[in-house]
Amino acid sequence: MNILLEFFVVTFRVLWAFVLAAAKWLVRPKEKSVAGQVCLITGAGSGLGRLFALEFARRRALLVLWDINTQSNEETAGMVRHIYREMAEAAAAIAPRVAGDGEKDAPPHCNLQVYTYTCDVGKRENVYSTAERVRKEVGEVSVLVNNAGVVSGHHLLECPDELIERTMMVNCHAHFWTTKAFLPKMLEMNHGHIVTVASSLGLFSTAGVEDYCASKFGAVGFHESLSHELKAAEKDGIKTTLVCPYLVDTGMFRGCRIRKEIESFLPPLKPEYCVKQAMRAILTDQPMICTPRLMYMVTFMKSILPFEAVVCMYRFLGADKCMYPFIAQRKQATNNNEAKNGI
Repeated sequence: MNILLEFFVVTFRVLWAFVLAAAKWLVRPKEKSVAGQVCLITGAGSGLGRLFALEFARRRALLVLWDINTQSNEETAGMVRHIYREMAEAAAAIAPRVAGDGEKDAPPHCNLQVYTYTCDVGKRENVYSTAERVRKEVGEVSVLVNNAGVVSGHHLLECPDELIERTMMVNCHAHFWTTKAFLPKMLEMNHGHIVTVASSLGLFSTAGVEDYCASKFGAVGFHESLSHELKAAEKDGIKTTLVCPYLVDTGMFRGCRIRKEIESFLPPLKPEYCVKQAMRAILTDQPMICTPRLMYMVTFMKSILPFEAVVCMYRFLGADKCMYPFIAQRKQATNNNEAKNGI
């Protein structure tokens, strides 16, 4: 094709992509069904991972929960089973009415189950061996939610190398291992969905959390490259969603504060709101979701403004040292534990 003609075709497609994106803002797309599909969630024992599990359970997905903490993972599983029981009881209650009305399509009985596995996603061999158990005991995974995350809470020069490595392994490298474990079958079936739970700190950074920001930037880069690879392979049946929330009130960054005059306009996100927004994006095959939407503007401005202008904005918002109170609290807690243990 003549390069000039091809350029006009590409221009038209780009403009059409804008039209479609605008249409999705005006008309909410229909959510797809994940009923009966195997959904694996890492870091399911608490925080966003637990809430993702509950949301997928309400949509009748078959849950596979991974967490390093066996007890908390089992607690999440108990909540999921409770949801399954409630849905089963509701279905049983309406079944006689449906049959009495002569309806042919009664609600199907789904033998929904939840499986729990204790897995340290920061250890490659642990991921691969646990993935093999999942394939044998449950089946192939259709929805993979890479959610597990950790934070060290130390300034760079005070952070032990082991904690830096741990942060990178769990927040970034684990995405490689889990995806390599479950993507081959998705490619074979041309069906699946990979969700990367990153952070707004994977799009722009702040002081004092170099290891965390680097790990989340890595997760974002991995996700974007993977998405392009799937497009290049023309595997349009495999969807990807990148989740980048602002500070979420899960306790992970307890003490983090921006300027008090600004904080009322930009408070930490409620975990339930964050997950509901992410679920809407996942179930409508939205490639990326930033919560709140202001994060899109911040990311755009960071990309076009001079660095010194960005620094000025950070200082005005109190975002330049927003992690310092959190780091101080972590350091105090560490010192208290050492004193308690007689170290």
